[in-house]
Amino acid sequence: MARRSADPDSNGKSGTIGLRRSDRFLSGLQAASRVVFVSHVQPDPDSLGSMLGLAHLVEHRLGKSTLITRDGLISRAENKAMVEVLHLDLARVEDVTWAADDAVVMVDSQPKTGRHTFSEAVRLYGVIDHHDTPGDLDGVAFTDIRASHGATCTVVTKYLREQDVPIPEKVATALLYGIETEMAGYPREASPADDDALLFLYPLADKDLIAQIRNARLPHSHFECLLQALQSSFIYDRLIISWVNDLPQPEQAAEVVDFMIRFEKVDWAVCGGVHNDQLILSVRAAREDARAGEVLRQVVGKLGKAGGHDRRAGGSIRLPSTAPSAVEELQSELRRRFLKAMKIEDIRGQRLVPLREMLQNLQS
Repeated sequence: MARRSADPDSNGKSGTIGLRRSDRFLSGLQAASRVVFVSHVQPDPDSLGSMLGLAHLVEHRLGKSTLITRDGLISRAENKAMVEVLHLDLARVEDVTWAADDAVVMVDSQPKTGRHTFSEAVRLYGVIDHHDTPGDLDGVAFTDIRASHGATCTVVTKYLREQDVPIPEKVATALLYGIETEMAGYPREASPADDDALLFLYPLADKDLIAQIRNARLPHSHFECLLQALQSSFIYDRLIISWVNDLPQPEQAAEVVDFMIRFEKVDWAVCGGVHNDQLILSVRAAREDARAGEVLRQVVGKLGKAGGHDRRAGGSIRLPSTAPSAVEELQSELRRRFLKAMKIEDIRGQRLVPLREMLQNLQS
């Protein structure tokens, strides 16, 4: 298990020092007429489960109206299945009419990290997250950032347990699946708190629905994307880099690295894919203390935005031009930066699938 920093008690601003964090969170919502939950673009199971769990907490304890939002598309097959089988009612964040007495809570992300599309003029009441990606928390009344936890759903489960709130099957299923997805891969990015939450939620959740989500049917674009990645993957020592010049959906870059990191000869997998006017980046590591989020932030630098966990990271770079020459130039620069960051000699990469075999397959 990777070493993680201790949890900071990050909300000493409200004059309620000594109360549990869930008490502080709820006490600051007393004057709100509605609580709106927002997350990062293309929300994943951890953010969806966290928003649902917190909405249930607020409705049960305070009797207030809540709204769960969706920033951007949800295109990964498993994530779409989660929304469908759990009947999650998500409002498009661009369609929300913000009211002055709304309390807006961001989960599984932090403000001004380049991972949101809604207006920065929207004032946040709270931020609850488990990433160590630094955000701008100035002026946020309530913050609970626990980098020692593997999932934001773990924090939300703690809140529900602290407040002795009964957890319906739907909420337990969403929270359990949200934690499971963050723990995926090896070595696991889990703390004792994450495992305790999993054990608590397991008997409350619908395991058949989770199996249905895990085994969601895959669209044709999934296989097209994977084929592109296999044909354009290059190995540099213990690193594999895959380029997809026509990425159907942003989340598919993560699907590529989830697949590639299982290759026995590598410890790092990187995928860069062009989606609209952006180069989407996803990184996975198969060793402890990889600091993938820090590595990707170092590689991307001022070109774009990046962040993540010890072994999982993502980012994006806006492309001034999508001309093949411009994309190739950026790919070359990023390759050089990745090799430098990982202290790998800058040599010609070895194709995962040799070009001769590709041509033979096409001719057969």
